[in-house]
Amino acid sequence: MRLGIISDTHGLLRPEVFDAFKQVDHILHAGDVGELDIISALEVLAPVTAVYGNTDGKVLRARLPAVATLELDGFPIVITHGHQFGRAVTPAQLHEAFPDADIIIYGHTHRPLLEIVDVVVTVMNPGGAGPRRFDIPASVGIMELEAGIPPRARLVPLTAADED
Repeated sequence: MRLGIISDTHGLLRPEVFDAFKQVDHILHAGDVGELDIISALEVLAPVTAVYGNTDGKVLRARLPAVATLELDGFPIVITHGHQFGRAVTPAQLHEAFPDADIIIYGHTHRPLLEIVDVVVTVMNPGGAGPRRFDIPASVGIMELEAGIPPRARLVPLTAADED
């Protein structure tokens, strides 16, 4: 199973996301969606599991949970925006909060991160896919799941370091 991992769109769904996600089976959105239309546009590609983030308004908060849990190909997965842990949320905080998850997906920091423990991807932040912040290229993630094999993941830049 191929997952598209996205976060922090803040109402902007870049055309490059459609190229990066053209062969995904499921999309995980880790919050700060911006508008409900973002979810609808992503659902054209694949089923979407999403959470709300700290900047999402009442409409999204009424429709999306703060934390989502699901199991895909035998892997327990948690998706959270991460803002409930403060500005500089860390993988250690996430592991402590969600000890039963094999994979934790989060956003909030706009900083891409892959944490690998014993060759298993355990925490992933795809970075910000929407408007650029902190002079960090916009990015998403791709994760491959196959029962009995450690998850494989990679970050996919959507813009160069000097582009908007």
